Amino acid sequence: MTSVVSILGVTQTPVSFDVPKGACDCHVHIFGPDEKFPLSPDRKYTPGAASIADLDALHRALHIDRVVVVHPSPYGADNACTVDAVRRMGDRARGVAVIDDKTIDAELDAMHDAGIRGVRVNLESAGENDPAKAAQQLQTASARVARRGWHVQTYTNLGVLMPLVKAIEQMPTPLVVDHFGLAQAKLGTGQPGFAELLSLLRGGKIYVKISAAYRISDIPGHADAAPMARAIIDTNPDRVVWGTDWPHPGGTRRDPAEVEPFRAIDNGAAVNRLASWTRDSATLRKILVDNPARLYQF
Repeated sequence: MTSVVSILGVTQTPVSFDVPKGACDCHVHIFGPDEKFPLSPDRKYTPGAASIADLDALHRALHIDRVVVVHPSPYGADNACTVDAVRRMGDRARGVAVIDDKTIDAELDAMHDAGIRGVRVNLESAGENDPAKAAQQLQTASARVARRGWHVQTYTNLGVLMPLVKAIEQMPTPLVVDHFGLAQAKLGTGQPGFAELLSLLRGGKIYVKISAAYRISDIPGHADAAPMARAIIDTNPDRVVWGTDWPHPGGTRRDPAEVEPFRAIDNGAAVNRLASWTRDSATLRKILVDNPARLYQF
């Protein structure tokens, strides 16, 4: 019987199914130590520490073998913390960086050697809701990384994505959409923009990350996220990935002068929820193993 563990003070429900070998958590962040990796002075929030050792403990409890470290916004375009984490974790890890117009090609080459396989355009955290500006940022990022075989990842909402279908279809790289595209679970699968998300998914141009259900659902257990997750999976199970969003930054406090506590999220319950959203073990294996292996080049 799997024992109950606590990670960063949060008790994790034991996993209730046989996790396939090679399973990947496609969305985590590493923070700190601050003395080695200083935060950006322009950050919107100040996170606490979340170490590789903490992450390893979580993944042992969840029976997760692989991981994708996504560069978080408090570091700006300084990828040192993320690159260091990916290097230290070796072949079981890949990373997604954040770049700007000061990032030179030699830096991209070095990041590729370290295990970086994509760049993130964080529109939501930046407060960017202008589709024209969003399209420009996505296309610019895509053009920068296309020859390396990378992808572009974005954190944004359906209202921004809806007018961008043609622009996304013209990108030379795949686009990974974080956290259900921030579709609101209480509005259901008929909400504006969800059909466009499924259309892009059906065409194979995007991957959708069905991660962080707590970001789209306000009810305990997030049962109202299930219809959205199943609609996404049924549309194209070959273009769906999953992640915990550990250590769950982005609570209610947004004063950079204070350390913002991480959200108390039960990741064991989250991975069990994923299993309940899938119809069979083959589909679950695609989401946890096969699709991440293809996208992140494990």
